[in-house]
Amino acid sequence: MDTLDKIQRHNNMAAIRSKNTKPEMLVRRFLFSRGFRYRLFHKRLPGHPDIVMRKYRTCIFVNGCFWHGHEGCAAFRMPKTNTDFWQQKIDRNRARDKRDLIALAALGWHCITIWECQLRPKQRLATLTSLEYTLNSIFLNDHAASYTMLEEENSLDRAAENEVTGYPK
Repeated sequence: MDTLDKIQRHNNMAAIRSKNTKPEMLVRRFLFSRGFRYRLFHKRLPGHPDIVMRKYRTCIFVNGCFWHGHEGCAAFRMPKTNTDFWQQKIDRNRARDKRDLIALAALGWHCITIWECQLRPKQRLATLTSLEYTLNSIFLNDHAASYTMLEEENSLDRAAENEVTGYPK
């Protein structure tokens, strides 16, 4: 049974923001302080990711545990009232999230999801440090692959040139 009347519940739900939430702001401040630059809510990408880092071809979604149905999380409990509505809503959110991640991956973007519970004070530093490490790894792997391919092409060109000219490497 709901402890608030209909008007109080409406006002409470209307006050919940979808952009610039506290968990989102924590991630953005951390990234900016570490020298990472980003764009917000890129309209042309599927799902309008919370944070878009073009240099890293990475999208970061900061999800609320309740709204996106975080499995196994203490912050996600199905409401006791109007259960059918909430179950359908959360299922739709999960399906949309999955569809957006698949679409972004098909476009060649890396996707990272950070859950609200991972940004609680006890886990915050570990989560954000892991995010920084992941972004640096993505950058190094993407650029190392292109460098290696260029290096191989150059060595193949030199080998072909040596065959034609008769000079050794």
